Amino acid sequence: MRATTLVATGLMMLGCALPASAAAKATGGAASDDPPAPTVPATPPAATTPAPAPATPTPAPAVPAPVSPGAAGFGVAPAPLPQPTVPGTRGVIRKGVAYAPAAAPIEVQQAIWAANQIRTKPYVWGGGHASFKSSGYDCSGTVSYALHGGGLIDTPMDSSDFMSWGTKGKGTWITVYTNPEHAFMIIAGLRLDTAGPGESGPRWRTAKPSTAGFLARHPLNY
Repeated sequence: MRATTLVATGLMMLGCALPASAAAKATGGAASDDPPAPTVPATPPAATTPAPAPATPTPAPAVPAPVSPGAAGFGVAPAPLPQPTVPGTRGVIRKGVAYAPAAAPIEVQQAIWAANQIRTKPYVWGGGHASFKSSGYDCSGTVSYALHGGGLIDTPMDSSDFMSWGTKGKGTWITVYTNPEHAFMIIAGLRLDTAGPGESGPRWRTAKPSTAGFLARHPLNY
């Protein structure tokens, strides 16, 4: 028994003298004195960038509709006018329609073409004063409509207004004859009047009018 005790004591002393790694090998275990292997942190998953939202199309800006010449004021926006012309400096009347002289300024031509649009309208007292657009026209309303068509006035005028309008005397292209009771005009040699032989209302008249008792006025430069 003493021999057995000595053997066991020797083995215990031998185990204490061996390095931990040798002891571990002897016992089949892991080395406990080795420092632990450094822990490598796990690589975080790459951040996912969200796909950009589809661009919202920008609506095209509204394009204002074009305005015809002479349409400013009183809600008048006439359709494109027929533009009959004849050579020279004097207008011509054919079947009730006035042909503007090709040599006239565009404002004079447009006044003639505008007057053509109302040449079959009836005479209406006060017509063409509340608005350039009317079912009928009186004398000064007719003159106002033609001048507005040429861009020469912005608001309707009555015969008394025309007595101090523009420049005194006859014009080269346009003359308005006016008094407190009546007004008519000569444009490029053509008479536009609501009075005279035949139908009343805005008409191109071929008879030479009397100008006694009328003042002559004209737009500057015309």
